[in-house]
Amino acid sequence: MEKETQNNNFNIERILVRPRVTEKATISAEDNVYVFDVAIDSNKIQIKEAIKHLYNVEPVKVNIVSIPAKKIVYRGKKGVKARGKKAYVYLKEGDKISIA
Repeated sequence: MEKETQNNNFNIERILVRPRVTEKATISAEDNVYVFDVAIDSNKIQIKEAIKHLYNVEPVKVNIVSIPAKKIVYRGKKGVKARGKKAYVYLKEGDKISIA
């Protein structure tokens, strides 16, 4: 039983990769909307549980946006920018997440 809870915690911490700190995300944080980079295989329910577990707040709504891979050329070399996924987490009026 103890192994099961350790795996569950690992999965919860793996879902939220990092907070997305951009100008747009900072402005939306004033309206209680926080943006996170999340694992590609995660879904809204898993993200909601991870936010509850890590930040002790109850999300009202979660929206997910897929970020497509992009072809780039850097210093004459061709490459591919990795794809990803980000989540917009909406909180109630009084709730806040401290991102340091």
